[in-house]
Amino acid sequence: MESKKVQHVYLVGAKSLGAYGGYETFVYKLTEYHQNKENIKYHVACKANGDGCMDETQFEGVTRINDHEFKFHNAHCFKIDVPQIGPAQAIYYDVAALKACCEHIKKNHILHPIVYIMACRIGPFAGHFYKEIHKLGGKVYLNPDGHEWMRAKWSAPIRKYWKISEQMMVKYCDLAICDSVNIEKYIHECYDGKGIKGRNPKTTFIAYGAETKPSKLSDNDIKLVDWYASKGLNAQKYYLVVGRFVPENNYEIMIREFMKSGSKKDFAIITNVNDKFLDELEKRLHFKKDSRIKFVGTVYDQDLLKKIREKAYGYFHGHEVGGTNPSLLEALGATNLNLLLGVGFNREVAEDAAIYWTKENGNLAALIDQADEMKTDEIQAMGEKARKRIKDAYSWEYIARQYEDVFLINAK
Repeated sequence: MESKKVQHVYLVGAKSLGAYGGYETFVYKLTEYHQNKENIKYHVACKANGDGCMDETQFEGVTRINDHEFKFHNAHCFKIDVPQIGPAQAIYYDVAALKACCEHIKKNHILHPIVYIMACRIGPFAGHFYKEIHKLGGKVYLNPDGHEWMRAKWSAPIRKYWKISEQMMVKYCDLAICDSVNIEKYIHECYDGKGIKGRNPKTTFIAYGAETKPSKLSDNDIKLVDWYASKGLNAQKYYLVVGRFVPENNYEIMIREFMKSGSKKDFAIITNVNDKFLDELEKRLHFKKDSRIKFVGTVYDQDLLKKIREKAYGYFHGHEVGGTNPSLLEALGATNLNLLLGVGFNREVAEDAAIYWTKENGNLAALIDQADEMKTDEIQAMGEKARKRIKDAYSWEYIARQYEDVFLINAK
């Protein structure tokens, strides 16, 4: 029988640890900052195959248990096989992961577990798992993510499903942990009075985090020098974006507007390229003719990535769906000049530590031309303001401490 002093937390919804998605970054950092906590034990579901799956051989410090289990950051990680069934695979993955959590809780006689589900994908199954986990003496926590039902990649019927799914998952959870003040407000506006027996959802706000400490790499580190040489880039001579290659992150607008600008700098895009979307963009924009536009692949070395951010002239952020976005926080923590799409989520995070653009034709291009003319001390002052903003409200130490408090209240 487990000691009541250890709070077991099951994390469901991230594909892997440390990829470019928000949840993946979150799970990596939460387990990293809590790896020496003796009173919290994490169990992390990962995808065994398919898009964004977990490849633990890419990480240092992994202890392999068997084909489908390994230990990383002192967390017990287990991999779920997912059939390649299109958009439905995300639902299958979460359901299979929750089944695996319930089996693990039963088999190991885990007391008062918390199952923390990230994203609202499995609404029709929410009631079933809520009852099952409660029967096992556990609680269900939910991170409702952003507005999944608004994402451009989904067709109308799928968007309708996401919206209904969100409603059901908010109903069948003990606590919704919102990573943005805007999302918490939205949850109450939409779902107050619609919980079990007409209750309001119980919510709390905990943002994502970011690092403010600089990269360990020096300016002339061979890793950085070689990477620049292989990509045809130079320090301070490129704008940067890092993120998932999906339509709602507005790559099309950023590339089109950069092509319109008179900038002599490059535009480096660090992403996991989706060939179908890339071909569509090429047909519409013909960006391959512009030598400044550079798709430079993925960078999983965290110190190298941080250094690339630090040495960028400016950072573009075009996300408009979702809560507090990790790649935005990381940019504010590392890059001095940040040019953000002026939506509520982004303004909430950066406040006056960034400059904002709209989707209006020519708006971003004009801003790029202005940014190219900014004085060094102006840019430096923006960077200091951005790092202070991260340190005050979004540091991983602070976020990890808030999660520890929320998880351990349950253990008392």
